[in-house]
Amino acid sequence: MDVEHDFLPQKCEFRRVNLQLVVGSEENISAIQALARVIWNDHYPSIIGQDQVDYMLNRFYSHGAMLEQMQHGQQFSLVMLDGVAVGFVAIERRGEGSYFLNKFYIDTHCQRRGVGRGVWELLLTNLTSLCEMRLQVNRQNHKAINFYFKMGFVIEQVADFDIGDGYFMNDFVMLYQRK
Repeated sequence: MDVEHDFLPQKCEFRRVNLQLVVGSEENISAIQALARVIWNDHYPSIIGQDQVDYMLNRFYSHGAMLEQMQHGQQFSLVMLDGVAVGFVAIERRGEGSYFLNKFYIDTHCQRRGVGRGVWELLLTNLTSLCEMRLQVNRQNHKAINFYFKMGFVIEQVADFDIGDGYFMNDFVMLYQRK
């Protein structure tokens, strides 16, 4: 999945960026885990606290947990920017034309440069059967919520999910419908 995008960063410098999604497998788990640790520890402590960050990384990003997610239908992809892994996504098909975006993470140092939009456009291009996609996002993650609004998502519902050990995910469920 290759595409070249032209971006106009805030300093008005023209850049050509090579953006790719590389299909993930068991061999990529350690790379995805490393990215998750960096991204989560950089972004989420101020939203959910370090204790919950540690709990969620251990619960959802252990080798066994990731392998199980892959075996149960989550398709992971590494986001490669000019040949360097800067993020990852995971998508699951839920029915005819219906998908769930389980994970969409870009290194915070690469955000606000069009990378997220480029990844979203790649996903739309490659998921030709997509009619709708849902995701969950923490209600306090304003940066991500605003990004998803810009990509065409709307809030479908408010939900709290018990993830064990006294922790909850207090989320918006958001919906994208292809027009």
